[in-house]
Parts: sequence; C-alpha cells; structure tokens
Amino acid sequence: MAVKVITPGLATSVQDLGRPGCYHVGIPEGGGMDRFATRIANLLVGNDPGAAVLEATFMGPELEFTAPAVIAVTGGELPPKVNGEERPTWESFAVNAGDRLSFGYLKSGARAYIAISGGIDVPVVLGSRSTYVLGALGGFEGRTLKTGDELPIGAGIGKAGRSLPPGLRGNGAAPSELRMLPGIYWHRITETAGKRFFEETWKVAPEADRIGYRFRGGTPLEFMPREQPFGAGSDPSNIVDACYPYGSVQVPSGTEPIVLHRDAVSGGGYMMLGVVISADMDRIAQMQPHTPARFVPVSLEDALVARADRRAALARAEEYLTA
Repeated sequence: MAVKVITPGLATSVQDLGRPGCYHVGIPEGGGMDRFATRIANLLVGNDPGAAVLEATFMGPELEFTAPAVIAVTGGELPPKVNGEERPTWESFAVNAGDRLSFGYLKSGARAYIAISGGIDVPVVLGSRSTYVLGALGGFEGRTLKTGDELPIGAGIGKAGRSLPPGLRGNGAAPSELRMLPGIYWHRITETAGKRFFEETWKVAPEADRIGYRFRGGTPLEFMPREQPFGAGSDPSNIVDACYPYGSVQVPSGTEPIVLHRDAVSGGGYMMLGVVISADMDRIAQMQPHTPARFVPVSLEDALVARADRRAALARAEEYLTA
C-alpha cells in the first residue's frame, strides 16, 4: 500500500520516537517534537508506539489512499476531513481506497500527528525512520514531503472507533509556564538580570522550528564582567565550546532566549542559562508564534517529580487504549 501526497502542507515530515545514541557524533535524537501525541496517535490505530507517523506543522497535507486504512490525528487541533467531511481528532477512523484526507484550519497548538495503520514504512537509518532535515537524513529522502511523493505503508490491521477522552490528553501545568533548571553558566549573568529573566513575560518568535524555539520581548541580560577565555568568541555569551543538552536555553548576545529542541546541534560556543525540563518540552512543540510564556525556576527534585508525573500520565493513556 502507498499514500499519495496531493499537497504537502507547510512542513510535513516522517517522524517516530527518534534515534538516541548518536548525539556524540553530532546527530540529534530527533523524532516527533510532541512525543505524547506521537505515541498516542500510533496506539489509537493499533500500531506500536514507536511506529513512523507524519508530523504536520501549522497546516496539514492532503493525502490520497490506495487501499483501506485506519487513521488517527493527535496533537494540535487540526481538524481532519475525509472527502471533505470532518472527522474527530484523538480518535481512529477508517478510510477506503481512493479516499482523500485533508485538514481544516488549525484551531490550537502548532503540530499535528497523523498515524496510519501499519506505520509509514520508509527505510530505517541509524535505528530510526525520523527525518533530520538539517542533515538530509532518514524519513522520506531526508526531507519534508512534496507534491507527488508516494509514502510506503507497512502491513497492519487497524481498529476504528478508538478514542482518548479529553481528561487523558492534558499536559499538566499552564501552557504559559516553562519550568527551567538553572545551569552551570548561571553565574555569568548578574543577580538582577537573573531575577528579571524569571519575572518577565516572553513571547514565541516567528523563528521557531524543530531546531529551537526563540523567545523575545524581555529585557536583555546583563553579564558579569570577565576576560574572555582563550578559544571563546567576543560575544559576552560566548564560552569555550560545550555540549548542548536537549532543552538547553541559550541567549546569544543576551537578547533572545532560544530553547533547543529535537533537531538542535549537539554543541557549540554559547553559554546555557539552564535547561527546560523534559516534562515541558512537548508543550513547547505546541506553542504558536507570539504565544506569551514565562520561565519558572525549579530544582532538580522538582524536575524529577514532573518527569515521573508526565510518565504516569502517559501510562494512564496507554493503559486506557490497550485495555
């Protein structure tokens, strides 16, 4: 079976749960930016949670099916339509050969996840089918989809009519709060700048993608005076190169924080104020440009509790769908 791409949407790519184990050679883990939505979309159609899906950003594709299949759409509220008739999100539904899947206007969130029974059967590259566009690696020819592409679909018998109740889709904390663990370079800014960073409201900039989310609107940081060490650049935020954790927060020149996301490079020469905790990274993936947000300082213990809570929420959803 294959799925024909009639129109590709704005930036639609094949993603799964990523390719861990290659970060040390500069290849990010990648995968669906909203991991919760990626897993649930697969479970709704009867796939393994790690099967390959389509990640659609802001605008959905139009697809034509050459054989019957079962579909589910999760994540951002991007209403699916079969032959022009709207279908629910977070619920699996059947399509027949010749049917066309299209989408209405995005109502909330930023990214939708489209699972097809059997999964998208592109080649496995370094343990994953995810697309890493910056490195032209994986997915469908290492790129986002284009008109005329034909996506191979694996064998699988889906089940229509499964749905996840709204109470099991939630993300916990308020969308405008991003919990952050201050990092080892925090001492590079003044006490006043650090206090103000957490007090002010920032807004998502238009330059927000799979590599990183930029925020603007706050007061530029004030740096502690120092003599730049050998090997560091002249920018006050420069350091001698270091590794970048997933979720790390850079502030080049002290002006606009950038939260590194799934396809970010693994290291470089900008200091990191800290790291947004893993429990909130799915939330960032669903933030639209101009969305207001505040960074909230937390301890390592807080971060571990939040991670456990997030895992428990996923377990409850998976248990509901597999019971």
